[in-house]
Amino acid sequence: MQELALYLEYLELEKGLAQNTIMAYERDIGALSDYFGGNVENITRQNINSYIYYLKENKYTATSIARKIASIKGFFRWACANGYFKSNPTEFLEQQKLPKKLPKVLSIEEINTILAEDLTAVQRVIMELLYGCGLRVSELAGLNVNDVDIRAKYLRCFGKGSKERLVPLNKNAIKALKGFYPEREYIVNKYNLDTGKILLHDSGKPFTRQDIYNFIHSQGLKLHKSISPHTLRHSFATHLLENGADLRVVQELLGHSDVATTQLYTHISKKRLKEVYFSIER
Repeated sequence: MQELALYLEYLELEKGLAQNTIMAYERDIGALSDYFGGNVENITRQNINSYIYYLKENKYTATSIARKIASIKGFFRWACANGYFKSNPTEFLEQQKLPKKLPKVLSIEEINTILAEDLTAVQRVIMELLYGCGLRVSELAGLNVNDVDIRAKYLRCFGKGSKERLVPLNKNAIKALKGFYPEREYIVNKYNLDTGKILLHDSGKPFTRQDIYNFIHSQGLKLHKSISPHTLRHSFATHLLENGADLRVVQELLGHSDVATTQLYTHISKKRLKEVYFSIER
């Protein structure tokens, strides 16, 4: 579908979205196109409703359906605004309301338990930057040596929509980086690599998002919990707020464009406070 190719190009060049996000849009809109045999120009609101019913009947989760609807609405809005389609069947389509789920967080004790493990130098860097800086896994995987200024104690990362932000480095993160840099330099020289990526395997290959996920997941299993890199980001934000950090500061550190997203962590703090209170009361 030519319109889809042009839309994806628009998302990349004008909106600056990450490749993973663009691929998700491509899958969602492509699935809609396949459902209607490649003809989406003349579909109606009733057709859209039947597609949503089809998704529900095939046991798609509410979150997945909501994401697909958002992708489809964005595509049709763009296509109509640029004159590719005459009418927008999603114009008055309401987004499904999702129940708000509080993200999982680890306690400080659980974080310290992981850090007390016999981690390799690169594994310690992963832990300290995910938890100590609140980075997203994609931001960490894409981090280059030139993005880190140990002397000035900050790093630069690129979040959603390639939005740049500066994040302070704490002493533990600096110590972890200093501990890994000589090993990284050895790997670069050994394989004569031309890469700026910080996280490198012993084989010289850069760490992927999946590599980082697998490592964090394995550490969670030791705590008898299923965790991901985002769990450490959630823990970072929650612990900051629990220790008196300003909400707007945490918003900047996380790279949230809307403070309402950051406010979710205040609910986690209140929930944890109640749990602690009632455990003491018993």
